[in-house]
Amino acid sequence: MRRSWLLLPCFLEVARRTGSEELDLLELGPSAGFNLLWDRYRYRYEEGTWGPEDAELELDGEERRPVPASLLATVPRVRRRMGLDLNPVDVTTEEGALRLRSFVWPGQEGRMERLDRAIAAVRADPPELRRGDIAEALPALLAARAPDVTTVVFQTAVLGYLAEEAFGRAQAVLDESGKSGRLGFIWTYRPAPDVHTHWGLWLQTWPGGEPELLGLGDFHGAWLEWL
Repeated sequence: MRRSWLLLPCFLEVARRTGSEELDLLELGPSAGFNLLWDRYRYRYEEGTWGPEDAELELDGEERRPVPASLLATVPRVRRRMGLDLNPVDVTTEEGALRLRSFVWPGQEGRMERLDRAIAAVRADPPELRRGDIAEALPALLAARAPDVTTVVFQTAVLGYLAEEAFGRAQAVLDESGKSGRLGFIWTYRPAPDVHTHWGLWLQTWPGGEPELLGLGDFHGAWLEWL
């Protein structure tokens, strides 16, 4: 869930570029859906804070280049949040919560505390998680999107598990869907072919946008360099 600290400026950038006050979210590979609740968390950056003061979870990290205060002044509303995953994790059940807690190494008290707070946030108002294959299910989900609301599709780790052909199909669906309304795609991937130590945070918006590198970040959200 700390990856939401990396993603927040990207969502705000989509809202700024498209002039959108309201967003529909579709996450690819959400697991338990923690990142789908990014607007319910509190964030701290060098140039300011963002999010409700009474949030269940507060996130921060090291900024190697700060997120501008003008961007943090953008406050879009989330209208709908949905995740698509082959095997989503239901943390509203004790079995699902225990499954995720088992991945936290001993001695990582801060990470366990953040996980427990994120679980509480999900349980308070769970996002919609659907079971399905991305390449197969994405066309129908995008075809059903509201034409008058900007839809933001995003992912943080699932692309590394997709075959190149499957990702190509998904990209083609996004390109086609972008012809019929405002659409944004946020994804993490290497900023260059020879980089394996951190992510690039990429954005493309439709209609008319091209892929753009917005920033660099640690795989787990420990640091961010906003470009």
